[in-house]
Amino acid sequence: MPLNRRTFLERSAAAGAGVAVAGATALPAGAAEQGHSHGRPPKRYSFTVMGTTDLHGNVFNWDYFTDKEFDDKTHNDVGLAKISTLVEKIRKEKGRRNTLLIDAGDTIQGTQLSYYYAKVDPITAKRGPVHPMAQAMNAIGYDAAALGNHEFNYGIPVLRKFEEQCDFPLLGANALDAKTLRPAFRPYSMHRLRTPCGRDVKVAVLGLTNPGIAIWDKANVQGKMTFPGLEEQAAKWVPKLRSMGADVVIVSAHSGSSGTSSYGDQLPYIENAAGLVAEQVPGIDAILVGHAHTEIAEYFVANKETGKKVVLSEPLKWGQRLTLFDFDLVWEKGRWTVEKVGAQVLNSNTADEDPKITGLLGDEHKKVVAYVNQVIGTCTTAMTTADAPWKDEPIIDLINHVQAETVKAALAGGQYAALPVLSQASCFSRTAAIPAGQVTIRDAAGLYVFENTLEARLLTGGQLKDYLEFSARYYVQTPAGGPVDTAKLTNADNTPDYNYDAVSGLTYEIDIAKPAGSRIVNLSFDGKPIDVAAQFVLAVNNYRASGGGNFPHVAKSQQLWANSEEIRNTIINWVKAKGTVDPAQFATVGWKLTRDGAPVF
Repeated sequence: MPLNRRTFLERSAAAGAGVAVAGATALPAGAAEQGHSHGRPPKRYSFTVMGTTDLHGNVFNWDYFTDKEFDDKTHNDVGLAKISTLVEKIRKEKGRRNTLLIDAGDTIQGTQLSYYYAKVDPITAKRGPVHPMAQAMNAIGYDAAALGNHEFNYGIPVLRKFEEQCDFPLLGANALDAKTLRPAFRPYSMHRLRTPCGRDVKVAVLGLTNPGIAIWDKANVQGKMTFPGLEEQAAKWVPKLRSMGADVVIVSAHSGSSGTSSYGDQLPYIENAAGLVAEQVPGIDAILVGHAHTEIAEYFVANKETGKKVVLSEPLKWGQRLTLFDFDLVWEKGRWTVEKVGAQVLNSNTADEDPKITGLLGDEHKKVVAYVNQVIGTCTTAMTTADAPWKDEPIIDLINHVQAETVKAALAGGQYAALPVLSQASCFSRTAAIPAGQVTIRDAAGLYVFENTLEARLLTGGQLKDYLEFSARYYVQTPAGGPVDTAKLTNADNTPDYNYDAVSGLTYEIDIAKPAGSRIVNLSFDGKPIDVAAQFVLAVNNYRASGGGNFPHVAKSQQLWANSEEIRNTIINWVKAKGTVDPAQFATVGWKLTRDGAPVF
């Protein structure tokens, strides 16, 4: 549904014509003094912009994979119902008309609640439901939200329907129509805050999304949309917003602040570019940061051209935190200027769930709880991922077994049917478990929390060794002889669990006493040292196959087959078809950690 020039201009005009025009009845604490004569204090006005990011389908403080209230080791809470309570508290303190509420993307993917309304009872169906995230965010009163990369996971029709259901604009200045190279979504929204000083404050929110969409969701966006760099598009739009009279410019960026990329040189654009935008583009006052799933309460970056400090803040994912940008403005030389801006985050575990939100979506929640608790089979032995980051565990073997079996069946009778099929899998959650006895949808789905699909790629033995060496960077180098603390063993250089792959069908050791790049020892296939020239089929998820994690070779390798069904559903259907899951039929110890040849465990 690309925009033509006329509809884009109409939408932009609507966005600029006073979205969220605020009244003059409320004064924030410490707001303007009315003096007009010479020598009196200058006019001042204060307002607050609240921000969330990476909500990932969380409305309730509930974990659909464990079927109980969400909790973690630091007792964080999640969900928009808690955020709503915090938002109402701030609005009461500051005056509703002196606040805005924005989001930095990744809204409609991540929980079984969001999955259910994209796939099981889809919002795109004729007379389909309204997405729970749209319902909740509308009820809370969001003013704007940037697009995240996960917005594209279910395809553009689902995203367009979600956009239609939202009472606020979805922003993406660097999400362009592939044919016209014009914005496919609104680039910005303009908001008017009425002050007691006679002149409104115009606040522009510029939305920027992640260029990695072109890689990660290639199947959904190729030929339809293109995603240039954040710095380039910010440099184009910020001066326009200033020329349109924006007194304050805020960027909502679904892009971390580190200046790094997980896709290497596959794109000429930086994945985590929020800090670079602040540094390179004059005229920005604050950036709401998303995508990286880290917490940054307040971080200042000096703009290279002006020297002005730009404040960045990233609230923790899933509704665990709410960012507050507090702006103090002063009337000088006939215009408002930002005198001071700071940021902080509020913890949602200090708030109760807002009954307005839990009541609004109670029926949807019950439907999804019933859905995920459907029994699909039984398991002979309990399996967990608790030790999977450092041991070859049966529960990860299950993923690899299902993937390899699926690819073998797909290639049967074809040109590549005789090649050995290997498989990669990651430990996405350290708390996933398959119990002994009855297995439900949520048990199986908890193994695979992402909407990845399955591909088959052609690799050589030598390329697979490189792949495994890259994966083994995940471990902190640990000398032989001393004790091994598993709490400090993994995630070297901030490598997330989902970027550590175990490959089944081979046997190998990872010598963690050695430096990264030379750790793979005794790599064998079928009991013999691997032939570097031999060809293998790798069953691999689409994220990895498209370059996610920047693993070597796989993104440029030949694709032999691809599936449109989520791997999660493939696992669920496999369990349904088998009826009984018996680890004795698929579990093997194909890899282990060693130090100078001695096993670590």
